[in-house]
Amino acid sequence: MTAGITLPHATTAEHELAALQREHGRPLFALLLRLSDGDRQRAEDLVQETLVRAWQHPEALRADSFDSVRPWLLTVARRLAIDARRARQARPAEVGDAVLENAPACADHAERAAAALDVREAVKTLTPEHREVLVLVYFQGASVAEAATALGIPPGTVKSRAYYALRALRRVLPGYAADLR
Repeated sequence: MTAGITLPHATTAEHELAALQREHGRPLFALLLRLSDGDRQRAEDLVQETLVRAWQHPEALRADSFDSVRPWLLTVARRLAIDARRARQARPAEVGDAVLENAPACADHAERAAAALDVREAVKTLTPEHREVLVLVYFQGASVAEAATALGIPPGTVKSRAYYALRALRRVLPGYAADLR
């Protein structure tokens, strides 16, 4: 905020505006900082907008019906803060470029379908024992204990077959190796 700056060729209205900012700028800023959830830049912008409104309505500043213009300024500032909050809530949140660069790229439907076909073909190359463990644990979501019970083998065998099945898939699907870890 540039309070108290007087220009050598400033008009009377500019002097009055500078005086308003000197006298009421801090209380306006304190109110708007609270209403802006601590966002100093937004609070400063709203102080400036409040003073512009005061400059646009000099009749409100010279009204004899009240002793001080501060209540009028605080009311205008509060309404501006409410309008700004509503405007922010009415439009989608802005995202910076960094967020978009780090966002995971979603593969299109054709790529997912091709990957599914590749995985199906690769699973067919596994031994039947490895395939049934892989299908139970990874595709049907069974726990190791559930797969062991269903197959009638010890849980340790389920774990080792799953390990070796994934290892075999990594060899068959080298481009998908990162997805199989």
